[in-house]
Amino acid sequence: MIEEAHRIDAEIRLRPVVLADAGALAASLTRSRTYMKPWEPERPDAFYTEEGQRERLAGALADRDAGRAMPWVLCDGDDRAIGAFTLNGVVLGPFRSAALGYWVDVDFAGRGLATATVRRICELARDELRLHRIEAGTLPYNLASQRVLAKCGFEQIGLAPGYLHIDGEWRDHRLFQRLLHDGPVTGV
Repeated sequence: MIEEAHRIDAEIRLRPVVLADAGALAASLTRSRTYMKPWEPERPDAFYTEEGQRERLAGALADRDAGRAMPWVLCDGDDRAIGAFTLNGVVLGPFRSAALGYWVDVDFAGRGLATATVRRICELARDELRLHRIEAGTLPYNLASQRVLAKCGFEQIGLAPGYLHIDGEWRDHRLFQRLLHDGPVTGV
């Protein structure tokens, strides 16, 4: 498990999520709800509460402890969560892969934070988790996320029809991957 914090810029840090982040995440998600609606599944109102986030984080931390995920929060200068980045579906052995998901608070969007953070996560995935690849998917019209992935060395590998239920409908997704290294499998 990766336990330390990582500086993204002069004020912003990436660190592992903790249950105490539930309130700040609920506030950030509530503030960003309309902004993120086109890219997100439909969520019950309870999702946007501190208790809803505490329940979600408990599951994320259980997945982390089982080696299936690595959840982080992006924090402002006051250590308040303003976004989340997660490697899900971590598989080791000969596959050594994970899927990346992320979001950044509407008040911090467009500042290059997603790009800088995805770059750092790729380094951590390669050097600390010893993953071979990371995959990610975006809606075909989510050009901002596609630019982030392209800047971070991801290549499009296909189109998955009806891939995820987003904003009330089954939506196609462009699939991307980044190969992190071609070295031998270590730490199987």
